[in-house]
Amino acid sequence: MEEGLFELIQAGKRKGELAVLQECNSKTERFGLTLSGEAAARLIACRNESLKKYERIEFGNGILDRLVFIFCDSQYIEQDSYEETLARLQDIFYEFKNKTNDKLTDDELLTFMREQYEQVCFGDLEYLETTCLERYAAAVRSGYAGYRSSGEYGDYEDFDEEMRWDKELYLEALRELCWR
Repeated sequence: MEEGLFELIQAGKRKGELAVLQECNSKTERFGLTLSGEAAARLIACRNESLKKYERIEFGNGILDRLVFIFCDSQYIEQDSYEETLARLQDIFYEFKNKTNDKLTDDELLTFMREQYEQVCFGDLEYLETTCLERYAAAVRSGYAGYRSSGEYGDYEDFDEEMRWDKELYLEALRELCWR
């Protein structure tokens, strides 16, 4: 009897989650992004696999709808890779909730992920996961809490080891080349 009740509750929860994801389409379609019912179901299944993989439990709908809203206007996400990108982003999210020992709130982690995805990784999920978030998670585990005062913006440059493009230096070199 209990098993049947659990299955009934799960089916109701899944139906609600699908409805929430379908409602997201009303906002994301203006960016050329939509999820079919089947894609939404696959993303929920991916989320469940990520939760198992990272030994996490979630109450409520989870973060998938928040990921959709935070990343839907990204210049690096297109319809043909939308589902795959969301699946990977949610897996990365759960991985780094663990790697930061849950010291970051969901919003802090999502904000950091979006900022890095757009401004440092230029849409490269591998770089986001293996470089930016690894370094940041190590810093957070070691006691770094600067994200609390900064509102999570601009923190990565404290940990960034790569040389970045300098706009002013570029413009100066361009002026020199043009005026010769």
